[in-house]
Amino acid sequence: MNQDLPPAIAPNEMEAWVDDYGDYLYRFALPRVQDPSTAEDLVQETFLAAIRAIDRFEGRASPRTWLTSILKHKIVDHLRKVIRERPMEPLTNQADDIDALFDQRGHWKAAPGDWAENPAALYEQKEFINQLSQCLDKLPDRLRSAFVLRELDGMSTAEIREILDISESNTWVMLYRARMSLRNCLEVNWISQP
Repeated sequence: MNQDLPPAIAPNEMEAWVDDYGDYLYRFALPRVQDPSTAEDLVQETFLAAIRAIDRFEGRASPRTWLTSILKHKIVDHLRKVIRERPMEPLTNQADDIDALFDQRGHWKAAPGDWAENPAALYEQKEFINQLSQCLDKLPDRLRSAFVLRELDGMSTAEIREILDISESNTWVMLYRARMSLRNCLEVNWISQP
């Protein structure tokens, strides 16, 4: 028996956690890092961190919740590393595309299309998720990261600023550009489709 694990968690129970939660954690990580091998690595790091910190698992949360929390920290660390190592993409072309949607007074040139559906119902549709994922893939890495951290992970703008190492105004600009680009992409590729 492994002496590193407290008596409350047997080694075979930890192995069961890998079977029970591994796929879920992978599906959680993949849209956030956009790379299958990186998602796999982060899930493995999550389980290793859980083994090292098992004495701190008090059972107040479910194992899945606890592991997801560890994975979120691993994803944030990964994004920090990637963002700091990657040169910043030029935003000029994308800004021109977004600016073309508005007149000189800042009003829509063409009002957004009527979605005619409850957004919650659309979210559950696999086709919509696939289209949203494709639209997210078209965003520059920094914009996609800011959007995913804010809208999927529910992080505050202060947390996003720290992770991406950007100013408050830049955070809001990036979130705005990401939302506008996604709106345009979804309107063209999803909402206006017959």
